[in-house]
This record gives sequence, C-alpha cells and structure tokens, in this order.
Amino acid sequence: MIEIEQFTVQLRSPLETAQGRIAERSGFLITLEHSGATGVGEATPLAGWTESFEECREALERAQQVATELDWGVALAKLDAPAARHGLSLALAEARARAAEQPLYRSLDGDRTVTRVPVNTTIGTRADDPDAAARLAEAAVQAGYDCLKLKVGALGVEEDVERVRAVRNAVGDGITLRVDANGAWRPDQAERALAALGELDVEYVEQPLSTAELSAHARLRDSPVDIALDESLAAHDVEHIIDVEAADVLVLKPMVLGGPDRTVEAACQCRDAGIDPVVTTTFDAAVARTGAVHAAATIPDVRPCGLATGDRLGSDLAPDPAPVSDGWITVPQEPGLGFADRP
Repeated sequence: MIEIEQFTVQLRSPLETAQGRIAERSGFLITLEHSGATGVGEATPLAGWTESFEECREALERAQQVATELDWGVALAKLDAPAARHGLSLALAEARARAAEQPLYRSLDGDRTVTRVPVNTTIGTRADDPDAAARLAEAAVQAGYDCLKLKVGALGVEEDVERVRAVRNAVGDGITLRVDANGAWRPDQAERALAALGELDVEYVEQPLSTAELSAHARLRDSPVDIALDESLAAHDVEHIIDVEAADVLVLKPMVLGGPDRTVEAACQCRDAGIDPVVTTTFDAAVARTGAVHAAATIPDVRPCGLATGDRLGSDLAPDPAPVSDGWITVPQEPGLGFADRP
C-alpha cells in the first residue's frame, strides 16, 4: 500500500530560473511498507526538468492503484514521470535498506563504508559585481569549502571572465573553481570563454550551450576546460550523451533521472565510459536531498557534489540528517535514509 501526502516548503529567498521565479517547492511524500519495514520517498517536480505538479500527482495515483508488495516492478514500470518515479523508488529503496538494517547507500551498491562526501558551494551575487563575488568566495573558503561554482552567462563573456578572475585572485590557486553557464552561450562565445577560463584554471564549465547542441558540446571538449552537462540530461538519456562523447562530466540529479537506483546506474555507466559523475539536487526537501547524498556515497572518489542546498530552504520536512561542515556533507549510517524522526 502506498500513502501519498502533499507538502510545500518555503525557500529563504526566491530562485531566478529560466522558467521564472521560484519561492517555494511543492511535492509529495510517499510512504510504503515492504518486507516488514516502512520506507519514505519524495516526489518534488520542477518545471523544465520533470513533469508538472499535476502530472506528478496523477502518476502517483496511478501507481497507488496497481502497486502491491509483490509487484513494485509493475508500479515503477508504469511511471514515466521522473519525479513521481523518484518518490516511489526512493521509498522502496529505503524500506529495503531498513529491512536489511543497512544505510541506504550500502543497500544501493557495495560494501564500502562512506561517512562523508565532498561538496561545492555556489557563489551567488549580481553578475556585474566582481568585488562582491570575490568577497563571497573568500567567506566560503573560510567556511571550509575548497570547491566553488560561479553562475555566468547573464552578461557578456568578458564580464563573466572578469568575475571569475576576481574570485581566483581572491581565493588563490588551491581552490577548485567551476562555472555554470546554464546554456547561455553560443558556440563562438563558449570557445572564447573556455580559452580565457583555462588560463584561470577552471575545472569545468557546466552546460555552456543549449541542450540541443550535443555535437557542439563534443567539439568543445578540445578546450583546456572540462565540459559538464546538466540540463542536457532532461532532454537526452545518459546512453546517448555517452555515445556522442559530448561531456567530460555528467551532473546527475536523482529527481530528474527518476530515482536513486537510476542515479547509481547512470554513475556506473559514466565511469565505464571515462566520464566523471557528480550528484546534485533540484533544491529538494530533506527526504530527496538525503537520498541524493546516499546516491553520491556509492561513487568511489566522487568529485565535490552539489548537495549543500539545505540552507536554501526556510522550512523543511524534518531536521537534516546530513549536515554540511568544512566542505563535506555527512552520510547517515543508520538504517535507511537515516532520519531520527520520520518526516
């Protein structure tokens, strides 16, 4: 039996996205019983990335009608809506892990004990204020982060490069810098930007071009900076991106991929193809966010992941069992997701 409960959590400050301003995140908590244990999952759709809120609700209600303890595979197979599938697959994975008395990441893949995962933080400020970006970067380094991501693409390439240069000068050579263009550049702009950012020792540029430009992304891999794809995974499957050799890094969002099981599978595919996977969230609430931490914990020697997003929420479903400290996020070791009190 599946129970579905709607929820809304507020953001501390609105997020500006290509689909508009987001001030809150609304979704569904999914609770189910399996093998004598209870599991909880979260389905929090995000416009432009997953199905809509109403489509998610309808998909979960269809799954609720067909699911029994004996045919979870049937229920999951019927879910072609990624956020809805994420919620159900996470709840099922947690129930199995709790029944086995294992933390979720151990139940998903492998025998390693992993107590923490490295994380990056995003430097957010006005695109035309290099000095403010530099000050925020210095504060992040003082807080223990050694991997910083900067958003670019709102202005011209030269202005973007100057912001990155200001941050590099402020934090020195020992800090990893990443840049996220959110598909804002044309191929000629990306080539200019990558040449300049290579001189600033930027690790990778995330989604330099639109999701339609897979071949152009593949050509950009000749640059001195690695190419990471994020939004492209909402438009193309992992296998296709690997086949066309469009990326050095893939940014895996469990809510977009359809669950922690698919995230672990995608990470294995990436590693087999010589691509580095990193795991991030879609600014989810605590249940999905913690599930993403467990998925990241299955990846050996994973690069810093975009999991330090809990502080962007002004309200949440439960106290966070995976706190961030000194640039690392804690991986809960209790059975299942690791919540002391059920959300």
